[in-house]
Amino acid sequence: GLGAGLISVWLSGFLLIALSFYGTLLLSPSLHNPSFSSDSSTSPRITIFTALHSSSSSSFDSQAIHSWLALSSQVKVVLFTQHNNNSSLTDTFGSRLLLDSTVDFTFLGTPFLHSMLARTEAYASDIAVLIDPHTLLLPDFISALNYADHELDRDWLLVSSSVNIPRFPFHWDQTGRFWRQYNGKRVRFGELQKMISLRSLKSNSSEGSNMIMAWNNVDSPLHCGVLPPFLYQRGTHNQWIINEALSCKRRFVFDATSTISSVSIGNAERKYDTRSWEYIGNSHLGKLYGSLSKSYALPKLLKCNKRYILVTASDGFRTREKISACISRSKSRILKLDPVQKDQALPPLKLPYDLESLLPLVADKNRTVVLSVAGFSYKDMLMSWVCRARRLAVPNFLVCALDDETYQFAIFQGLPVFFDPYAPKNISFNDCHFGSKCFQRVTKVKSRTVLRILKMGYNVLLSDVDVYWFRNPLPLLHSFVPINRPRRLNSGFYFARSDEPTIVAMEKVVKHAATSGLSEQPSFYDTLCGEGGVHRVGNDRCVEPETNLSVHFLDRDLFPNGAYGDIWLKEDVRGECEKKHCYVLHNNWISGRLKKLERQMMKGLWDYDASMRMCV
Repeated sequence: GLGAGLISVWLSGFLLIALSFYGTLLLSPSLHNPSFSSDSSTSPRITIFTALHSSSSSSFDSQAIHSWLALSSQVKVVLFTQHNNNSSLTDTFGSRLLLDSTVDFTFLGTPFLHSMLARTEAYASDIAVLIDPHTLLLPDFISALNYADHELDRDWLLVSSSVNIPRFPFHWDQTGRFWRQYNGKRVRFGELQKMISLRSLKSNSSEGSNMIMAWNNVDSPLHCGVLPPFLYQRGTHNQWIINEALSCKRRFVFDATSTISSVSIGNAERKYDTRSWEYIGNSHLGKLYGSLSKSYALPKLLKCNKRYILVTASDGFRTREKISACISRSKSRILKLDPVQKDQALPPLKLPYDLESLLPLVADKNRTVVLSVAGFSYKDMLMSWVCRARRLAVPNFLVCALDDETYQFAIFQGLPVFFDPYAPKNISFNDCHFGSKCFQRVTKVKSRTVLRILKMGYNVLLSDVDVYWFRNPLPLLHSFVPINRPRRLNSGFYFARSDEPTIVAMEKVVKHAATSGLSEQPSFYDTLCGEGGVHRVGNDRCVEPETNLSVHFLDRDLFPNGAYGDIWLKEDVRGECEKKHCYVLHNNWISGRLKKLERQMMKGLWDYDASMRMCV
């Protein structure tokens, strides 16, 4: 019986909003003091998190950080980056800007969202904010956060979209307190809001990839369950998080787009092909996990007569003429999300790179790559090895996948991976232990792959995934000393240079292994050192007579295997190896994959959290 109007009455500390179009009745907390002070003693501590893609770091716009830090003295900024050496940023913005290089990135420099969100819990803060590095915020953002922090009586998640503009026509003055036109005239907040509203009406576009997320109680998860390894700003994940948070019901999720003034600068220039493997990978993850098939209507935070009100985005708002003028004005901007392919069949996930195109992307300045070969049952050990390489700042690694399952897994983990089409089929990797027929067949893949890379002009350090790295061995691979006994050459860790003698010698190894009923390891020794070691020179070297190639044996104190010195039997394996100044320690001379995994984990030489799919 209320007709088409809107009636608001203040009752006992609550704003009663009655909308009669479909019988919707809402109660929302009142705002007794709608004018929040951004620097009052009651202001929450706010940490704004963002991440730089390596490809966009050179074009980073410092205006965004200026706008964030100007919001309140309670704001600090954490910038996730692959390289923690951008001193110009910290010099410009001081101690309120922190650089954090501990999150996971793909080999192309795209950050992982699940790693970023896990890292936010390490910072003491009342409210966490995740935002695109090119998005500017205006003061009403703090007002909306203060409203949520003071008036909502449960944990919450705020989401908001930004308006895209190609260029922001203002700049900060020298005091860092005001925006000014390029003629020097100061720009007032109302003028900025008007520009954003006009731009929003004109373009009617807000991008889901530029969505702002803010939440309180940062130690509490945003949703139930585990966040898949989504690539940040590559689609799907915004809608996924909103759906999962709503389904979980731990947090009150609402859309504050209408009350927050924010602009994303130059977004059109940073468009990515949504058909690319990064977007397809996120789409696959969204379909595999979670509740993207469901549709939810978010409550909206609006502002009417200088007061905030919460209303639902229900069918009752379908006709704008039936809503009061102030609500209509507030609804001029709505939350936009990246389109999600719910029912459409997705193309198979595949990197647009083969071995030949990957090599120049990952090789270091010396044209050297670190190669590892793995099957699916060793995927977690592969990732522990990768995480260790990343921690040691060894980015020039490459993975050869022996099966499609490993290939797909490696893509989701952001690894530079290629599939060997000639790898043996129908192999049970659970039974692929040393000496088995499976082991013999799989090891021969390694020498063939090394030979291919050498012929392409790149040096190769081959490392099995069960070789734990304490230090980067590449700079000191010329420290050679002691043992040279028949068939004691181990092909699980070796360095080969791309030159004619090495290539010819490796061709002989591969040919010998192809006709051998054993693994490739005896082929290395018999070919390079001669049967029975007839080509040995002292205890640390062999010279292959046809190519005059020298083979140097690594010092076992620095590069011990699983049988040397009973190191694995020590209570503190890491301490023992650090005392010996080990570069690596091979987790071999033990039978069975599960025993290897158990030993490495129990001794604390493990760097991957399989349950969270991220480096620890």
